[in-house]
Amino acid sequence: MIKWLDKYLENTIACILLAVMVTAIFLQVVTRTLDISLSWTEELARYCFIWLVYIGVSFAASRKSHIKIDAVAMLLDPKEKKYLSLLSDLVFFAFSCFILFHSTQMVMNLLYLGQTSPALGLPMWIVYLAGPVGFALTAFRLLQQMIITFDELEAIKFDELKASK
Repeated sequence: MIKWLDKYLENTIACILLAVMVTAIFLQVVTRTLDISLSWTEELARYCFIWLVYIGVSFAASRKSHIKIDAVAMLLDPKEKKYLSLLSDLVFFAFSCFILFHSTQMVMNLLYLGQTSPALGLPMWIVYLAGPVGFALTAFRLLQQMIITFDELEAIKFDELKASK
């Protein structure tokens, strides 16, 4: 179960959010053709999209497919590439922790204020919880990637040591 969650957590959440979002938008289109307007469908689709974006950041981090510039990495040997990857993951991890901290503070403020969304009546802290959840998952995925990269570096060092003997 843990391996499945590790591999498919973001995929599953993203698919559910996308299905809800598409269903809400489809329902809005259909009801508008019947001269009925549902006020909550647009808001639901918007909030699903917000959550989808933050879960997508974690998904990209888990697959090492976040935006990067490969020009420098192409000039490096495999060992140096691993160090560069480790450095970039570390910087991204620090950024994720920074955003996680500040977005958690914002959620706590909204929880205290008790603000709700206009159409759904949903507590706004649930909407804003997308930031802390997304960046907590991202930080976790980056830690996983850094451990994998560190293990790969150790294997390269071991191979170099074995080859030099």
